[in-house]
Amino acid sequence: MFEFDQYLGFLAFLAILTIGFWLMIFLTGIIPYWITGTLLEKRKLKKEAKMKEEENKS
Repeated sequence: MFEFDQYLGFLAFLAILTIGFWLMIFLTGIIPYWITGTLLEKRKLKKEAKMKEEENKS
């Protein structure tokens, strides 16, 4: 069977593997959300700037 240090190494490996898995799931959910929000905000600001420009021309 395992000695104590091998057991701790195995637990450390499982912890790192689990943390990496959940980090990957988190990032694949957050990064597209962040990019979409940024693009929508930029589009909104451009639209507002265009509307102000049209107001000033009138």
